[in-house]
Amino acid sequence: MFRNPGLSASLTMSTLVSTVMMATLVVGPFYLSRAIGLHAAVVGLVLSVGPLGAALTGVPAGRVVDRVGPPRMTIVGLCGIAAGSLTHSMMPARLGIAGYLAPIVIITASYGLFQAANNTAIMTDLSPDQRGVVSGMLSLSRNLGLITGASVLGAVFAFASATADITTARPEAVATGMRITFASAAMVIVLAMMVAVGSRTLLRRAVGPPGSGLAKVGSV
Repeated sequence: MFRNPGLSASLTMSTLVSTVMMATLVVGPFYLSRAIGLHAAVVGLVLSVGPLGAALTGVPAGRVVDRVGPPRMTIVGLCGIAAGSLTHSMMPARLGIAGYLAPIVIITASYGLFQAANNTAIMTDLSPDQRGVVSGMLSLSRNLGLITGASVLGAVFAFASATADITTARPEAVATGMRITFASAAMVIVLAMMVAVGSRTLLRRAVGPPGSGLAKVGSV
């Protein structure tokens, strides 16, 4: 099944995107509490905005994907996540909650669009006897991404903050760590975009020119 470039690319992108999404939940509490100085209850409320945005985007994003098609919307979603991550990496702490939420809303809304497009691309051309297995593989790819985001990008944040104990780090150090972490996240999404473009190129070669009669092997 992994010889299908469309399926492999979709699972890889799912892992990479989940890595970035988990980083928002790992870095966010430290940044909001240490760099901005919010109370724990307010931190929780601010963090809930991102998941809420992703949830509200889900159904509209699915309709857009049905109209435009998964390939284009996959790229659009990835571009949105990359743009939001890059914006986050340049956002000064003095802008407070608004400066934090603006790029987060872009990231999570784009994540909802990516999820709709990527899931559609994976499931559309599957035979009934493959859907259960591929659904499990998709869940596995997301969980691997969440683990990677918590561990690898969490380590990037701790290292970039240049402190032995992140809970007592200076606000400036935490802000620097956040910016470097989201710059790294943007690079991860650029890698996902390269996977998307590369898989489409492989699919065109596998399908062959129009009228060649070769079978379709998948789509991204």
